[in-house]
Amino acid sequence: MSFLAQTVRQVLRQAPNRTSALTGAMRSLSLAPALWQQNKPAAADAAIDVAAIAKDQQKECQSICERVNQQVAKMEQGRLFAVVHLCGKQFKITAGDIILVEGYWPPTIGDEISLDKVLLAGARDFTLIGRPILESGLVTVKATVVEKTLTHTKTHFKKKRRKQYMRINFQRSPNTMIRINSIELARPVDAISEAEKEPSRRLF
Repeated sequence: MSFLAQTVRQVLRQAPNRTSALTGAMRSLSLAPALWQQNKPAAADAAIDVAAIAKDQQKECQSICERVNQQVAKMEQGRLFAVVHLCGKQFKITAGDIILVEGYWPPTIGDEISLDKVLLAGARDFTLIGRPILESGLVTVKATVVEKTLTHTKTHFKKKRRKQYMRINFQRSPNTMIRINSIELARPVDAISEAEKEPSRRLF
């Protein structure tokens, strides 16, 4: 017992020394203050850098817009495509495509409509991305309602065995087929249009 008591006393005496050594080691190993002092920029330098970066980005944006406008003016952009939001779904379309809208939709056969909710438009060398929708009047998508039909018959069969319960239901939901007539860039990319002042009355 005396031997155990002596060893416990020695361990207790040495415990404070070990903890102080460990805390000193942790302080010396901490890199946060040194990194913070190294990465902390001067206020004047930060303001100059931000202004220079903003100017460079603005010049780059202007040059990109000019190249896109030159391609469109010379009709060198190739075949345009777009992603439109229609009846709660998104469709990737090009001129001449036929898309199927499921469920009831008011336009009748032969109606010519304009799809104004354009999320994205692009060609071979460029892509215009909306946040979430492109500016009104920038891209015009014209379409025609081709056909309104019903889907094939869906059978809903219910049965509970040994209960003399059986039900058969048939369902056909309406569909609308739309042909995309044209996708065009209506104005230069960085120009401001009059359509922004007067938003379109009808959106599909």
